[in-house]
Amino acid sequence: MDPRLRLGPGHPRPDLDHRQVEQELLAAGWTRCGVGDWAIALRSPDGTTVARISPFDPAGPYVAALYREASYTRQVPELFAHHRLIGGGDLQLMEPLEPVPEAEAAAFHDAIAARAPEVADLADVVRRVHERAQRELPWCGPLDDNPDNVMRTADGRLVIADLFSADGPKLYATVVSDPDLVVARIPEAERRFMTELPLANTGSWEPAVRESMRAGLAAADARSDR
Repeated sequence: MDPRLRLGPGHPRPDLDHRQVEQELLAAGWTRCGVGDWAIALRSPDGTTVARISPFDPAGPYVAALYREASYTRQVPELFAHHRLIGGGDLQLMEPLEPVPEAEAAAFHDAIAARAPEVADLADVVRRVHERAQRELPWCGPLDDNPDNVMRTADGRLVIADLFSADGPKLYATVVSDPDLVVARIPEAERRFMTELPLANTGSWEPAVRESMRAGLAAADARSDR
């Protein structure tokens, strides 16, 4: 088995949550190398692999599908493995990426949106996978044109990453205003850690807000079990 597909000394296991995955990797010598709103990133000891670990990411399977279905374009990151984690978390093991200047990133987004010839195949896969996500994913967000999502690989390719996500503002507003709807549309096993997002860019919730969301969801779960 390719050592990049290992979580430290063992193989990736489906019975781990995001915290356990992070601890296994850190114990095996991986180091933290990034944090965003939805996930943290760790780099392997040899520098050849980055692990993106999210406590809750319903869009993760669609991002992984984009990476796989568009791999032939060489305009998405190389994905070594993808695993859903206990409680709705998401783990992606992929090649390391570096940031690019904002103007270059914006131009790449514009090319995809316009289906420019040099990215036409990529744009077609993006559209197809996003349409699938919009049909299947509650609170599916629009395509994320954040310039930070365009990056460069070690061999110089421009790639698009993290293009799909849940619509966080709408989803979490619904957690507060109508937790019963969230409970009805997202099984507990897929949202257990949804209040544990790192939120490094937008700012973390106050502890009281986080606890209120958890309590509201727990009460809605109890009502749904009656």
